[in-house]
Amino acid sequence: MQSDVISDMVPPVSRDLGQSLCIITGASRGFGRCLALQIAGLLKPRSVLLLVARSGDKLRELQAELAASEAGRAGLVVRCVIADLGQKEAVEETVRAAKETCPIDIDRLILINNAASLGDVSRFALSFTDPAEVDSYLSLNVSSALSLTAGVMSAFPQRQGMRRYVVNISSLCAVQPFPSWVLYCTGKAARDMMFRVLAEEEPDLRVLNYAPGPLDTDMQVEARANTGDTVVRSSFSAMHSQGQLLTCEESGVKLMKLLLDDDFPSGAHLDFYDL
Repeated sequence: MQSDVISDMVPPVSRDLGQSLCIITGASRGFGRCLALQIAGLLKPRSVLLLVARSGDKLRELQAELAASEAGRAGLVVRCVIADLGQKEAVEETVRAAKETCPIDIDRLILINNAASLGDVSRFALSFTDPAEVDSYLSLNVSSALSLTAGVMSAFPQRQGMRRYVVNISSLCAVQPFPSWVLYCTGKAARDMMFRVLAEEEPDLRVLNYAPGPLDTDMQVEARANTGDTVVRSSFSAMHSQGQLLTCEESGVKLMKLLLDDDFPSGAHLDFYDL
């Protein structure tokens, strides 16, 4: 079983994340799905794992897999929110679901902002003449992450005995320009700065921008097929053919260790290859 393989890869330490509320956006596939399976094994019974994505069928499949896992049998509560976070109502629904399902006393609140889209990588910056097209992309990839974070943290204000974590799934594209990836690079750079500002404003929060490295996911398939810049496209194709892409499980293990060790500078941008 995939979940057995994943659990075997989690560092065999006698540590956990306590009784927590963990919210993962973009949880139906790829890295988000992997993180849900990995973090479930680190949560104490009666913790709540809130999975958010647009694909209801895939979310329910993941929910069933988690329910059948050791964590599920031990009392992990798994709830799905089927929603497009690019819409205000979806953000509000997610916050409401978190408040309804969360235990009164939790040790940790963990929000993992993973939901993202690649955007149209077949075109170059000067082709984006329609502001509505750009606004639509930024609504899902930037605005929703800020609004969801603000809503969740307001719903669960700081109190003694609880640690609050905000994880932004970042990218090398947040710090390095990729030709024909103007939307994706802009979104990732904006999110990094957004969460760096949050870390400065809210010193009680533990904020992390984690770049998981080049993952072997559907987004990578899309990048290899559609990237307009031939150099960038060839680079991704070479990484794939030479076996240089990372599995979601490999990268997820490092993020789990960061959360367990809890010694990263709040607001830091940490890359898989830095660790």
